[in-house]
Amino acid sequence: MSNDSLHREALLKAENSIAKVKDSVSKDLMRLKYHFMAPAYWINDPNGLIFYKGEYHLFYQHYPYAPEWGAMHWGHAKSKDLVHWQHLPIALAPSESYDLHERGGCFSGSAVDDDGILSVLYTGTVIRDGAVIQTQNLATSSDGITFRKYEGNPVISTPPEDGSSDFRDPKVWKHENTWYMVVGSSKDGQGKALLYKSPNLRVWDYVGVLAESDGTMGSMWECPDFFPLGDRYVLMFSPMGMGERKTIYLVGDMDYETGTFTWDTIGDVDFGYEYYAPQSFLDGKGRRIVIAWLNAWDWMPWFKNFGPTGKNNWCGAMSAPRTVELGEDGRLSFPPVEELQVLRREHYHYTNAKIVPGTPLLPDYTASDCLEIKAELQLSGSEAEEVGFILRASEDRKQQTVLSYNLRKKELTFDRNRSDGWSEGVCSVRLEASETLTLHIFIDTCVVEIYVDHYRVALTNNIYPDPASVFLDLYAVGDTVIVKSMDIWKLRSAW
Repeated sequence: MSNDSLHREALLKAENSIAKVKDSVSKDLMRLKYHFMAPAYWINDPNGLIFYKGEYHLFYQHYPYAPEWGAMHWGHAKSKDLVHWQHLPIALAPSESYDLHERGGCFSGSAVDDDGILSVLYTGTVIRDGAVIQTQNLATSSDGITFRKYEGNPVISTPPEDGSSDFRDPKVWKHENTWYMVVGSSKDGQGKALLYKSPNLRVWDYVGVLAESDGTMGSMWECPDFFPLGDRYVLMFSPMGMGERKTIYLVGDMDYETGTFTWDTIGDVDFGYEYYAPQSFLDGKGRRIVIAWLNAWDWMPWFKNFGPTGKNNWCGAMSAPRTVELGEDGRLSFPPVEELQVLRREHYHYTNAKIVPGTPLLPDYTASDCLEIKAELQLSGSEAEEVGFILRASEDRKQQTVLSYNLRKKELTFDRNRSDGWSEGVCSVRLEASETLTLHIFIDTCVVEIYVDHYRVALTNNIYPDPASVFLDLYAVGDTVIVKSMDIWKLRSAW
């Protein structure tokens, strides 16, 4: 059987597996309403994000046989507006000597438009004699749907001396007339981003280490992403071994002559528990857009299996798309894309309302499992110790998620210890808010995304409350706080 036939057979088998359960999965009340999900079973990292022939394409790490991690395939979907997605046939399945293994497969990668040919580069992973072997491989499509693996794969078969067997997640871009690729790796316990270049996506020359950890930035840099922004460059990566820090960005300058990136600003893309492996791309409007996986590896207790949705034959979703913008202070901000506004329906507006300690402010008709909230709270003139939101609460408030700001500690905290009987954890970020606290919050059935500090700080966390836990309120401790303005929109489903 030819290589193409083996690949087609593997893809058909995967599609048949999804087809058997997707209808029942779609009826699950926990399914997200406007965040991207696979039709069924497992997904993790976004891959191959690209604006191609007038449409947004999203590929993703996918195991089409169970709601758990397994031999990686590439799922595929497209959209005209980043909100409404159309599922397409699975694009890649393990089928070759360099990617066919039950604990390996077609790992993460990226996509480019090569003179009209949609070209994806991905890491093939196999295990031989107990050793992990990771190579970089090419697959192409003339119709944007059906992919053929390049007969000359792997296009990069071994890591350089600067790297190790951890050698994965190629991100490819074009500068002038040359293709460049950054690959995540490690050496002696230090994370690295390795740089390659090519005239044709098929023959690659190693340039050198683009950037590496100074000893404080993790043992392996997964899913590196490198792109120009304004007159600077940004390197994003998900470092392994940094505990609750999930995604780092570095801002600096790129020297293509020497192949080195010199950075001077460091920050966190997201401060929550669930925002991993973000990948960016440039769209037709000139925006740099980023999407991430709504989960993460390091902290998750494996016995809990990444969330209770697995029993309903699905696990994993993508973040809402955000734009990446460079501020005058060199820091990045990540506002959600404006297209999400199409989901807004019932609207409630408040001005100069008072949050009185012990007195509910919001009526029950604001209750929903899908909300967008923009609030400006006046902190000056108040002696309050704390102010915040109670999200996704049950009627008796035994189940609730708390987003609070401590005025004395200058700290924003997300507490999900009472969210659902499954989730746990309290994550905090220091936030200097003196006059006002401005919050932009998106709630979907199983996720809360929070933006503050002019979108320079984001917190993304999964929660799994009962479908009936839909109540919302504000609270204050110690003194009254004025709500200068607040808009609440109920959001419709994008599906």
